Amino acid sequence: MSEQAAHRASGPGRLLVAVYAVFALAASARAGVQIATKFDEAPLAYLLSAFAAVVYIVATVALARDDATSLRVALVACSVELVGVLVVGTVTVVDPGDFPDDTVWSMYGRGYGFVPLVLPVLGLWWLRRRWRANR
Repeated sequence: MSEQAAHRASGPGRLLVAVYAVFALAASARAGVQIATKFDEAPLAYLLSAFAAVVYIVATVALARDDATSLRVALVACSVELVGVLVVGTVTVVDPGDFPDDTVWSMYGRGYGFVPLVLPVLGLWWLRRRWRANR
């Protein structure tokens, strides 16, 4: 096992991947239930929850892997996640009527203890550390 893989497999890297995995599962379940049971009530919100789930799944897999392509994929996923939570969070604060039901990223992830706002920042920080270590 490389030094990078060993470092990622313990401590903060392992915790980060675990939190991403939990959010991938939570967002997938939420979107699945919303789309299956009440899609006509707030289709945009539910599709955004499904999109967030896909982003969390991609980020989880990419952060867990130890190759250059995965680092780039994780960088894109975490960046999309950060932009998404900032845009959706801002829209839901400024005009809550645009989203008749919450998404994972509504109000900057308030329904999830603001973890969706903090998680991409931690992911990007972790990727920066890994990138520097690979140089």
